[in-house]
Order: sequence, then structure tokens, then C-alpha cells
Amino acid sequence: DVQLVESGGGSVQAGGSLRLSCAASGYTYNSYCMGWFRQAPGKEREGVARIYRLGGVTLYADSVKGRFTISQDNAKNTVYLQMNSLKPEDTAMYYCAARRGVCTPYPDDFAYWGQGTQVTVS
Repeated sequence: DVQLVESGGGSVQAGGSLRLSCAASGYTYNSYCMGWFRQAPGKEREGVARIYRLGGVTLYADSVKGRFTISQDNAKNTVYLQMNSLKPEDTAMYYCAARRGVCTPYPDDFAYWGQGTQVTVS
């Protein structure tokens, strides 16, 4: 089974930066897609960024393009989300997720989830 543990959330002023980390264990399949999703109070969970474990191709939501960067260190089984130029509307619980296969933007397609880390931008 796959276990995901996020860290790095916190409170920051608008325009600031945070880096989230997602440590993965329990699998070594190169066919996995790793994703970051977020959910604000009263809103549906939405895709933020995804990365193919094999090859490192990245995909982003339009709302974060140019500000967020997803990356990975396969040797450490860790995925990162560097968030720059943060805005109050980025405030949400951020979740790391994994699935085998195509990197879709749909939360329901992802089988494995971390517990989430809160990001608050004021």
C-alpha cells in the first residue's frame, strides 16, 4: 500500500513563499502520477499540480501557472510544491495524492492521499 505524508504548510503574508513536501512510501512503481490538490472551506477539492514519476512531465492548474512549481526527488521518494507569490485565494488545505497511470486533474481518479497540510495566506 502507498503512504503519503505532507509537511511544510503554514501561515504567510500575501506575496510570500512556502514549500510543501510529500514523502511517499510503500511503492516503487515508475508508472505513478503524483499530484497536489487543495480544498478551501466550502469549496470542492481541486487539482493544483501533477507530475509523472517517470520522466518528470509536469501539469498545472491555470490559477497557479507561473507561481507554483512541482518537482520530485525519486531517490528520496519525495514530491515538492514550491509556492511563490502567494495570494489569499491560495488559502486551503493542501493534499498530496498518488495514482497509477495518467495524471488527470480529477481527485476521484487518485487512490492514495495524505492527511493534508494547511496553507493560510493573509
